[in-house]
Amino acid sequence: MKIACWQAVATDGAESTALDRLAAVARKAAASGAQLLVTPELSGTGYLTDATRLRSLAEPADGPICARFSAIAAETGIAIAHGWPEADGERVYNAARLVGADGATLLRYRKSHLYGSVERAAFDPGDDGVRQAELAGLTLGILICYDVEFPEAVRAHALAGTQLLVVPTALMQPCQFVATGLVPARAFENQLFIAYANWSGTGQGLTYCGLSRIAGPDGAVLNEKNGPGGEGELRLAELDLTAIAKARELSPYLADRRPELFG
Repeated sequence: MKIACWQAVATDGAESTALDRLAAVARKAAASGAQLLVTPELSGTGYLTDATRLRSLAEPADGPICARFSAIAAETGIAIAHGWPEADGERVYNAARLVGADGATLLRYRKSHLYGSVERAAFDPGDDGVRQAELAGLTLGILICYDVEFPEAVRAHALAGTQLLVVPTALMQPCQFVATGLVPARAFENQLFIAYANWSGTGQGLTYCGLSRIAGPDGAVLNEKNGPGGEGELRLAELDLTAIAKARELSPYLADRRPELFG
């Protein structure tokens, strides 16, 4: 299975123009042979630094933002993982959704670990735990940005059988190590694939790291040949599921673990 991460350039507008650019990016990803396009955290609105504004842009899962992502997926024939502020009654969540190539919702997830004062003011923490879906014969799960920095969250996915962990993110400087060190380590220690899609450039006073990557179960970054980020940058990789079995044979962490010793 071939997948793509879109490293979108942030803007200084009140809202991101990412949705306006997405259709062209989705067509490009589909033309490359990718079956899945992963977009950054809150790609439907942009990662804003104004909690009040974020809450005002919140929509339910059947609102216009999700409808537009579904329409683009159906039009271009590629599955899309995207984010948006999800309204559910009085609550607002930092949410992500996987939509199939036919536009149908396959999976929704609400960010469990909120980072910083803006997120805590804007959002309620999600309680979803492990959420999975099947896509092209592959078991896929979602975490959002800060979630992947908690080893137990990724390990729970590995134990539940997730083969590809999709992580929309908004990683800022000076936290480059999360992308360059921690994400490959999470993939290695849990022997699964991680698709980590980040913003690049500067927007809303924040400077993003870029460094979007697809890490394999051996810890290797599969898309390094795609080079540095830029507008419309796609990070592409072919996933060979036999690599999971090979990694688990070489380093059988899941089989050898002794959770009873650690409470």
